[in-house]
Amino acid sequence: MDQRIGAQLYTIRDFCQTKEDLDASFAKLQKIGYKQVQVSGIGPISGPDVKAACDKYGLEVSCTHRSLQSFEEDFENEVAFHKAIGCDIAGLGAMPREYWNGENIMEFVDRMNNINDAFAKEGITFAYHNHAFEFEKDAGGKFAMDYLLEHGKFSFIVDTYWLAYAGINPAKFIKNLGERAVAIHFKDLAIIDNAIVMAEITYGNLDWDEIIAASREAGARFALVEQDTCRRDPFESLKMSYDALVKKGFI
Repeated sequence: MDQRIGAQLYTIRDFCQTKEDLDASFAKLQKIGYKQVQVSGIGPISGPDVKAACDKYGLEVSCTHRSLQSFEEDFENEVAFHKAIGCDIAGLGAMPREYWNGENIMEFVDRMNNINDAFAKEGITFAYHNHAFEFEKDAGGKFAMDYLLEHGKFSFIVDTYWLAYAGINPAKFIKNLGERAVAIHFKDLAIIDNAIVMAEITYGNLDWDEIIAASREAGARFALVEQDTCRRDPFESLKMSYDALVKKGFI
């Protein structure tokens, strides 16, 4: 696993909607110490402009989250975007709502496999990012995730928070995925006022030594800090998580 911890830009999406905002946000990430980013939730900023901002602040793009519609209907431009930013992992952030309960799930798997095959020809790995809804049982007692694992050709961007939210042990899941786990979203889960909330790394209840060891054992390429919702300035949250991970051997 790359020891350079990354920042998932979805965490600071409200500050990445224009080229100027992206520049200012990258300056803050560099000051914190981040060396990588995942491009997700940003505004309509061109690949060359993203790459220029990365180069300016010493950042590399580890992976992306883009839309299913864009992958299927604008594939050539997606390939061009990923090559422009120097990224060889294209990610889908979630499956459409109609597939959540497992109905017609094989239709979704087929769509994903088609995209996977097309990206493979371009030297780009295609990966799916989990939430908790993939672990809703269907009438036959199977999870949607079971179909993704058994029939999908694609890799995974694993989200530790959503696994724990669904009652799944993140470290065990990552180990079982093995090399299909190409990137891990490091996201903690805490209980505050009897509610489940997202938290900065080590400020919640997840076992990070276990998760980090499992991620390394599986051969995951990248670890990225993500926090969809923060109870403070999101840049402060990213710094808290970065500082915690530096203590665990990341840079």
